[in-house]
This record gives sequence, structure tokens and C-alpha cells, in this order.
Amino acid sequence: MELARNLKTDSVSRLQPTEPRMVAPEQTVAEAVALMRQHRVGCLLVCEGDTLVGIFTERDLLRRVLAASRPLTEPVSSCMTPDPVTVNPKESISAALRRMEEGGYRHLPVVDHAGQAVGVLSVKRIVHYLAEHFPDTVYNLPPDPGAVPREPEGA
Repeated sequence: MELARNLKTDSVSRLQPTEPRMVAPEQTVAEAVALMRQHRVGCLLVCEGDTLVGIFTERDLLRRVLAASRPLTEPVSSCMTPDPVTVNPKESISAALRRMEEGGYRHLPVVDHAGQAVGVLSVKRIVHYLAEHFPDTVYNLPPDPGAVPREPEGA
């Protein structure tokens, strides 16, 4: 199958990961949320200088801040996911998919060999990649493929 081969041979860079949006560990959660809204992203990479130390996601905001009734004035470092799983731009898409599936991640930081963040790979990019391989199937699906009318429609 062409898709299986392409997943193993195409690199993460082919998916054109989005530009990394970064925040410092000492910045507040409120500042981080404002940045996420401004850039319309679901996560920020938490960096000390050029070094990736964590990731702050919408899920972190919901579970570690809002659900725990913590103030938005807390530093991002207190509610981020430390030492996130990463992927290199030259690694295969299948390696990235495996890490995302195993960890239940929707975003993976993309880092170069020096450990510097160069992008963020999202599930959205992978869905677009899969749609390229199955355009007829994807574009011709009804809005809810599981919904089957019980009676014929029309007159």
C-alpha cells in the first residue's frame, strides 16, 4: 500500500510543522493564554533561552489550571507538561504518529539535532496528509457516515 510506505519514508518536515510559538517558564498562565488566542494555536513551547523545557497546551489549561481552580497569575512552569516528547524534522511520519498515539498527544514539538525548537506538529497536519492519500474517500464522505436513514427520503 502506498500510504504505509509513505508513512515510513516521508519525513516530518514534509508535513510543514507550524512555526513554534514560545513562552518563558516565568510568564503567567494569563499571558500564555493571551498568546495562544492571539496566534490561534493549541499549544505553546516553554523555553529557557533556546532550550525546550516544556509544553503548555489547552489540555494543561483545562486540567491543571481551571479544573484545579488555580489562579491565572501562576507561572506557566507550574502547570506545563515538562520534558515533552519530541520529534526531529528528519524522522519519519510513522515515528511521529507512533509517539502521538502512544502518549495521546495532539501536538509534538519538532526539535533539531541541537535541541532547538523548530516547529510544532499537530494532528491537524497529519489529517491533511492522510486526506492527500485518500481524496475521493475523504471528500465524498457524508457529514456523518454512521447515520443511515431508516426510510427513503424524498417523495
